[in-house]
Amino acid sequence: MVALLIVAVLGFGPAFGGTGWMVAAGGGILLGLAIALLSVAFRWNVFFVVLGTIVAYFVFGSALAVPSRALLGVIPTGQSLRDLVLGIVFSWKDVLTLQAPVGGFPSTLVVPFLSTLVASVMAITFAVRFRRAAAWALLPATALLVTAIVFGTKETAAPLVQGLVFAGVALGWWAWRRFENRAEAAAGTAVTDSTKDAARLRSVRLATGAGLLVVAMGVGLTAAAVTPMSTRDVLRDQIVPPLDLHDYASPLVGFRKYVRDDKDVTLFTVKGLPDGARVRLATLDQYDGIVYNVAGDGSSGSGTFSRISDTIPSSGAQGQSASIDVTVDDYSGVWIPDAGYLDSFQFEGPRAQDLAESLHYNSVTGVALTTLGLQSGDSYSFDTVIPAKPNDEQLERKGIDQLSLPKSNGVPDEVTALAIQFAGEAQSPIAEVRNIETSLSQGGFFSHGLEGEATSRAGHGAERIASLVGADQMIGDDEQYAVTMALMVRSLGMPARVVMGFYPKEYAGQDAEQPITGDDVHAWVEVPFQGVGWVAFDPTPPEDQVPLEEAPKPKSDPKAQVLQPPPPPQEPAELPPDIRTDDTDQDPIVTTDWTWVLVLGIGGGILVLALLLLAPVVLIGLLKARRRKQRRFAPVPADRVSGGWDEIVDRAGDFGTRSPRGVTRRENALVLESAYPAAGIGSAARSADSAVFGPGDPTPEQVDAFWSEVDSIVASMAGSKSAWQRLRARLSLRSFQERAAERRAQRAARRTAARAAGRGGASEGGAR
Repeated sequence: MVALLIVAVLGFGPAFGGTGWMVAAGGGILLGLAIALLSVAFRWNVFFVVLGTIVAYFVFGSALAVPSRALLGVIPTGQSLRDLVLGIVFSWKDVLTLQAPVGGFPSTLVVPFLSTLVASVMAITFAVRFRRAAAWALLPATALLVTAIVFGTKETAAPLVQGLVFAGVALGWWAWRRFENRAEAAAGTAVTDSTKDAARLRSVRLATGAGLLVVAMGVGLTAAAVTPMSTRDVLRDQIVPPLDLHDYASPLVGFRKYVRDDKDVTLFTVKGLPDGARVRLATLDQYDGIVYNVAGDGSSGSGTFSRISDTIPSSGAQGQSASIDVTVDDYSGVWIPDAGYLDSFQFEGPRAQDLAESLHYNSVTGVALTTLGLQSGDSYSFDTVIPAKPNDEQLERKGIDQLSLPKSNGVPDEVTALAIQFAGEAQSPIAEVRNIETSLSQGGFFSHGLEGEATSRAGHGAERIASLVGADQMIGDDEQYAVTMALMVRSLGMPARVVMGFYPKEYAGQDAEQPITGDDVHAWVEVPFQGVGWVAFDPTPPEDQVPLEEAPKPKSDPKAQVLQPPPPPQEPAELPPDIRTDDTDQDPIVTTDWTWVLVLGIGGGILVLALLLLAPVVLIGLLKARRRKQRRFAPVPADRVSGGWDEIVDRAGDFGTRSPRGVTRRENALVLESAYPAAGIGSAARSADSAVFGPGDPTPEQVDAFWSEVDSIVASMAGSKSAWQRLRARLSLRSFQERAAERRAQRAARRTAARAAGRGGASEGGAR
């Protein structure tokens, strides 16, 4: 049974990663084994088994399930006990909503620990204590196997081998148990066959069972080899992460804030950044005519933000590997500066644990964010892959990768018309994209709109982009040119997205620390090519390409003033959270006392665990109540009386008094009266024989009177026992086992009689 449980928990591997889940699951199995064996040695009832399981869960759970919260990784603390209580309810959701592997998150190891603990306690207890009901012990092990599968991932852990081994061990154990039970039953009855014939029969049965098992495994292997793999459905694919990106403003809205207020301010320091690599802040893939934003909509191909641990599944990107360290100075915000496509991510510093629990990542766009927000003093490191940038000759032979992106709305008509003009007579996708990039970078002028520079309004809404492309001189910065190029490329039927980030004018080298200031902020465009991935393009004119002092349009043209309206006032409500002015109204921070939530969580967790382990107790009570009802209201009156006598025998069996098989009621009553002399069982046996074998059926009054006598006898038997013995009898399954053994013996006797009758008939026919 322990081997069966070990095979079942292997399905947790792909979802949890590492070795922490092995320690948690292995500890749960060992604790369950210990509790089951102790319950047999000390004859515990269900109450003490449940109590022992709860105590083991909280005593050893800190070291096995939440070691990061325990003192020295072993000793329980208030935080570890809180996580164990809340984990009974919430850890299951975390396993489904977090990005796999989830083993690095606090409390997620509660799932393999709790499931294996409960399954092992139930399976091993059933196997040891209910020897004649072998199938009951297989149910918890099977439930554990199913749990490991449905809470796993599409990546499997040797499913063919796991399934065959599990089925082989389960069938072999079940067949062995059935053989032992039959041998035990046969030992108590008269045996007419010789010992030699019985041994030969056992050998034939064992050989036949082994042969069938080998054939079944062979058929399974053959079927698996010829059957195409189907889609693996797991629960995590049906769960939508609760992150709502609409709660966070697009970082592109605050582009001018960096160049205006933080031009010479060190926002963060990077170490390990390869030459030419760019630091990504956000990938923007959805335009609504007002703002270019981060969609993160998995249904439209731009990926989904998921919670991740320190290990991130590989995105399949090819390029230069790098290990980068980042120290935050004056930067603040939810968007995390990173580079390339991450393989691992670790926070450092005093807020590391809290930041790690709020970390989300989009593996398609390469964007990471923390819902807590970064602040000065935070630091982190990550391993990443920086994709190589191909040249135009390589891209000339590549087509556009037609990825699905969120639909763009509110695109000015001038953008579409100018995109066709800029693309010209290009014969390849790279030529079209490069023509648009060159037309913007060489035909436009650069200005942040700061003091001493040409007028250039901030923003990238539809009106601002229309005024940029419709003016005699295109004047703007990265914010306007990147959005314009992305919209032009998309208007020609090719996917494109805007990336906001940072890169320095001069790189300090991969081994040196590189300070990043507000003057290093940039925005560029990425277009996907088949077999290459997303390629960056820079449509912004050089910073020294400033506009002419006077526009070529005649000053007498009155329409010039209409085409150049004054900058509209910026409403405070449209400012991003990180550039909110001092006089902006802010909601007061309301602090909430979560003590009552903790109290309810602890009480609810203990209640859920108790209900989970008390389920067998409730089931036994319901089964006995159902059996009594069927006997009391049987269709035939004589069967009601017989059922009443069976109730006396079964209750005596639950109290530990076994009744002999194949004897009359009065002979059975003599055995029971020796154990319960004051119960009046002999009188009940005579009344039952008179009602069953007497002339006619017993009247309803006689049946009611007999059942009243039955209840009195049962109460008398219970009164002669202690409270402990009465509780054990109430939870005992011995009466069910005895009835099942009796039915098997009757069937065996009928088969023996039928075979004997067949041999006798054949001999008689031969004689004739």
